[in-house]
Amino acid sequence: MKQNFPTCLNETLVYEGGWSDHKADPGGATMKGVTIAVFRKFKGRSVTKAELRAISDTDLRAIYKSGYWDKVAGDLLPSGLDHVAFDGAVNSGPSRGAKWLQKGLGVPADGKIGNDSLRAARASDPVAVIRRACAARMGFLRGLRTWGTFGKGWSRRVAHVEAFSVKLAGQVSIAGQEAQAARTKASRESKGAAVPAAGGAGGFSIEGMPEWGIWVIVALAVVAAVMMLGRARHDKHRAEAYEKLALGA
Repeated sequence: MKQNFPTCLNETLVYEGGWSDHKADPGGATMKGVTIAVFRKFKGRSVTKAELRAISDTDLRAIYKSGYWDKVAGDLLPSGLDHVAFDGAVNSGPSRGAKWLQKGLGVPADGKIGNDSLRAARASDPVAVIRRACAARMGFLRGLRTWGTFGKGWSRRVAHVEAFSVKLAGQVSIAGQEAQAARTKASRESKGAAVPAAGGAGGFSIEGMPEWGIWVIVALAVVAAVMMLGRARHDKHRAEAYEKLALGA
């Protein structure tokens, strides 16, 4: 919704933070989520890191509005779905943000929010769409090579985006039950991770199996356990985000 842009921007900036020039971040020097490449394109000239660090609020808002919000049709999307698409766009590019929302809507994910996507958005159950879109985003992020460095922060961010988007959609009343469901799911996933990690070959008979085969089974069991623990961590983050929403934080 058009009037939601300032609110959505403020929420997104909580996770974009201030100055960053992390060597593992492919975006390079970044200030409040604006990379030096984006700032250079916005200004139409070469810019220094010092200029980027001193970016004005006016330039910041203009960049986020034209470069991300408008590109995912934020003004036209229902409340809640606008934030899902916008925050995803800021974090991973407008095309990705649009695709995750489209996957949540169950329409072809071409990365462009057009009439078909808007019609589906207006006719949808917003909570179901928000959940599916955030799950699609998490699936993508877990596959990135930088997951080991930024994964925990991304998980918290997406969990917060989910809960805040539900709030924007006017569905705060479900926060308590969502928090409880997420806690239960996280507990189940943690227990499930312990089984393959401890059991190794599990129910398979390894008698007569070559040594390399045993190691393959063990490795697969470890990978499965790590993935399950990752899901458990994210559901814990979801529970925390919904609990804060239920408490009005």
